Amino acid sequence: MSRKETREELMKLFYQLDMTDKIEGFNAEEYVKSLEMKVDDKYFIETADNFVNNLTEIDESIEKYSNGWKLNRIAKVDLAILRLAVCEMEYDESIPVSVSINEAVEISKKYSNSDAHKFINGILGNLSRSKDQDS
Repeated sequence: MSRKETREELMKLFYQLDMTDKIEGFNAEEYVKSLEMKVDDKYFIETADNFVNNLTEIDESIEKYSNGWKLNRIAKVDLAILRLAVCEMEYDESIPVSVSINEAVEISKKYSNSDAHKFINGILGNLSRSKDQDS
């Protein structure tokens, strides 16, 4: 499975974990073993572990750069996409920030409403510019 398809599976997982409130105690390695399709195991497990271990910080970043939007106002699919992108941007130095943003925008075009990609791009762009200023 390609990295793009693995990202989509991660977004679906993040959505599922949020909807079922099963983030606590989640085991990425066991989950990958249970999948019927092949994913990029290393990337999937590392990203899922980063998500579970850093969810509070990820959500704080989303709220900080969303221009006053609270998490509970953001559509759950969009939130899952944002969490995945922020997780990559903050915790995976092997992925260029521009790739994380582009992939999030493309996933939102596939899974969310027609204007979601603009909202997602705006938040991630704000975060990216902030990271550029900090370095």
